[in-house]
Amino acid sequence: MNDEVRIIVFNFIVHRSSFIVCFVPLRLISDPLWHECELKIMRRRSSFDPVTLEIYRALYTSVAEEMGVSLRRTAFSPNIKERRDYSCAVFDAAGRVIAQGDHMPVHLGSMPAAVAAALDATALAPGDVVALNDPFAGGTHLPDVTLVAGVFLEDEVIADCGLRIADLKKQPQSKSARARKPSPSAGYVPAPESAIRNPQSAIFYVANRAHHADIGGASPGSMGMATDVYGEGLRIPPVKIVKGGREDADLMRLLLANVRGAAERRADFEAQTGSLKTGASRLLEIVARAGSREASVYAAHLIDYSARRMRAVIREMPDGVYEAEDALDGDGVTDEPVVLRVRVTIRGERARVDFRGSAAQVAGPVNAVEAITLSAVSYVFRCLVGADEVPASAGLMEPIEVVAPLGSVVNAEPPAAVAGGNVETSQRIVDVLFRALARAVPARIPAASQGTMNNLTVGGVDLGGQEFAYYETVAGGMGARATRDGMSAVHTHMTNSLNTPAEALEYAYPLRVRRYAIREGSGGEGATRGGDGVVREIETLVRARASLLADRRALAPYGLAGGGSGSAGRDSIVRRDGTTERVGAKGSWQLEPGDRVRIETPGGGGHGKRKR
Repeated sequence: MNDEVRIIVFNFIVHRSSFIVCFVPLRLISDPLWHECELKIMRRRSSFDPVTLEIYRALYTSVAEEMGVSLRRTAFSPNIKERRDYSCAVFDAAGRVIAQGDHMPVHLGSMPAAVAAALDATALAPGDVVALNDPFAGGTHLPDVTLVAGVFLEDEVIADCGLRIADLKKQPQSKSARARKPSPSAGYVPAPESAIRNPQSAIFYVANRAHHADIGGASPGSMGMATDVYGEGLRIPPVKIVKGGREDADLMRLLLANVRGAAERRADFEAQTGSLKTGASRLLEIVARAGSREASVYAAHLIDYSARRMRAVIREMPDGVYEAEDALDGDGVTDEPVVLRVRVTIRGERARVDFRGSAAQVAGPVNAVEAITLSAVSYVFRCLVGADEVPASAGLMEPIEVVAPLGSVVNAEPPAAVAGGNVETSQRIVDVLFRALARAVPARIPAASQGTMNNLTVGGVDLGGQEFAYYETVAGGMGARATRDGMSAVHTHMTNSLNTPAEALEYAYPLRVRRYAIREGSGGEGATRGGDGVVREIETLVRARASLLADRRALAPYGLAGGGSGSAGRDSIVRRDGTTERVGAKGSWQLEPGDRVRIETPGGGGHGKRKR
């Protein structure tokens, strides 16, 4: 077949594990007869069924994934385009997350708070886009800027859809659709009727979050050693950056006047806005083919299904109380360890995660806001579900209660510095929570991975007189599992990003990658070994300012069941005269042309005692 095809799953007979696939040439998709046929297929059932639920899971997830593809392909900065430091998600009319792309865990678990903040602070109308990065109003840390838009029933022809939304509003749904009502089940909350009937009420929301390589502040890259949020960069409360389809020129001018590399920042904002339009268009296609009521009902069922699956996972865990303690090396202001404690209580099909006893918020930039703590808890429990098919929806956290004392390092109050809470403290929350759960389900929990994102920023003025800001997280070792070694040189847990390829980095910035290698032997010993970290050495060709925000330099990643710890990380600056200067994991340094920053990342912990 020469034509590109679209694959449509018409039926799936669960008990026989069989399915029928129809290959349809794309040139026929625009045919009105095809749309009428597809519409009837999607409406053919008169009650809830798992087949249709799976179709909607795939549909909503594909929307989030396509939003990510759009953002990645149109962004300018290597941090978004190459490292994929972004996330996209789809929300229902009540602001509950329905589906997420396979993007950054630290973004995804905290994005619902940003959407909630946007809806509380503004009244979204068609064509509006809200921007925010305020850590104390739904954000995480300042470089992560979230954009939120509503999806409305508009009187226009939706691209590639072949059906007028106006016709859907004027004509009643089919008898089977009118008769269809979801079967009552625990946790099911339908979207508000007003959101379905009123064309000026959003039927969905779409959101994305991207880490901008600079958002102002004292240090290039906005990840330096500030002691309050004001020193970390430009703080954006929920504000409309686009109104009625038109960019707010004054607001954008104000924003770009306070960041480095303004042209790149503008292009990345435009890419984010375009990504939202992609998501809205795809959601309207779904509504045009199946009706807003069915789309809303099955979105609610997806949330309910996630909750049921999570309750089942918790129910399989032994009832009891499981405690653990871990710590960050320090906050960058002092070398005093910043302790994190957790107590996990399992009772039936519910879990309580209590962080009381953790350190109070600190002066340095390792404070986490509540959204980050919830995100880390969500990630850990989602790992235990162990099925990619489970929707990453609001239902995952329904059976889990999180206690994070206000004013602590896991729920900081303003004006705390929070740049590292998103990237470093989130990793330690994962470590301490896995350590506690290893007492409940030891066979399913890996040893500690590197436990840091090794945040490196370098900025200055390039050879052409233009400002630049380079940001990257550096991979390390994964913790060993009970039956398998940990992987080497990978991003783990709360980061799901990639490295910046040497070619892309050297093309975009006045920098050179002088060494990139596995840090041999840095993984912990054990019956299964921890993965090795990496050595990454970057040289600057111009005067520049480098900042590092990292951890696991004093307290190494732990092993489990008798396994050894991974090697702690270490960092240094190799001056152009050949001298090497050891530096701390949190700080900023001036670089001259020819100077190199060398990052040696931690290895993962080992698992089990090594047989002699």
